[in-house]
Amino acid sequence: MGMEDARFVKFIDKGKSKYFGTYTAYNGSAFETRLIETVDFVNFKIRTMHGKAVSDKGKALFPRKINGKYVMISRQGGEKISIMFSKNLYFWEDYKNLQIPLKHWKFLQIGNCGSPIETEKGWILLTHTVGPLRKYVMSACLLDLHDPTNVLSSLNEPLLVPKPDEREGYVPNVIYSCGALIHNHDIIIPYAMSDSASGFASIPVKRLLDRLIRNIDES
Repeated sequence: MGMEDARFVKFIDKGKSKYFGTYTAYNGSAFETRLIETVDFVNFKIRTMHGKAVSDKGKALFPRKINGKYVMISRQGGEKISIMFSKNLYFWEDYKNLQIPLKHWKFLQIGNCGSPIETEKGWILLTHTVGPLRKYVMSACLLDLHDPTNVLSSLNEPLLVPKPDEREGYVPNVIYSCGALIHNHDIIIPYAMSDSASGFASIPVKRLLDRLIRNIDES
């Protein structure tokens, strides 16, 4: 209970930057989606988000506005990845579904693993998916840079799966992340193992983009 799954992102607007974090405020029986704002990680402002599109968990804010609007990846109905736009950071009414769980390793649920990462080829969106025996894995998709409602490509296989020594814990069979970043041409992914420990994974940005772009060419 308390603050769950905080997804922080450095947000840049008109040359100025600040940090936003979306999280689930849970009291044991009900939850709200809230937004943290800070510039120094010492002082924080916290507000509740409102609107028909914030009825579920798993929100992740894009690091900048697109076409004059805030953009957020969300989850609707507990199982689908959605995208929503708003001119008001705290009120979200409309959404569009981006992906639904179809493949055998993600046929139960699919959600985001933090804010999309901007590259010249598009937005890399890391995802978590749930398959048989409630096994969580991580994957990725590529969104159009100018129109992120357009999913250009998705991996045909998981990007990261739990190793045998990562599958036991408070919530077993789960690996999960709330955000990643690019450092020295690699995507650095901090992730949780079965709600019991944390680790780090990395993959070269080019390698992941090449795989995603190859899927576009093969489709």
